[in-house]
Amino acid sequence: MYVKQISVFIENTPGKLAHFTKLLGDHHIDLVSLSVADTTHFGILRGIVADYESAVKLLSENGYTVKLTDVLAVSVPDKPGGLAWVLAQLAEHQIVVEYLYSFVRNAGDHALIIFRVDRLPEAEKILLEAGVKLLSQEEVRGL
Repeated sequence: MYVKQISVFIENTPGKLAHFTKLLGDHHIDLVSLSVADTTHFGILRGIVADYESAVKLLSENGYTVKLTDVLAVSVPDKPGGLAWVLAQLAEHQIVVEYLYSFVRNAGDHALIIFRVDRLPEAEKILLEAGVKLLSQEEVRGL
């Protein structure tokens, strides 16, 4: 049960991020979550959009370099130690978390966290067996 994440290189200059988000908005593509890691000249934008197929096409047509990556959208109890418990499930099986970022949209008493791990199928199995709720692409679209 994976979710498609877009990764986009964006020049780290005034207005580039505004242009990117406006482009999506003008085409009614909902940006569900967003993380930007920057360097001196470029940033790597990682995000979940409601319609990744349309987003990839639109962004590619507008000169952006776009990559799709499978990630896990994990519902984590929103309380002290909730994330630590989920991370412990992965660590126990030597799963490396390459990065993660959170997003919140009507999550109730849970935080929603995007996980990129080194062994995706194994991580999915481990978390499901531990009773952790993973969200599907459709569930994320509906948030």
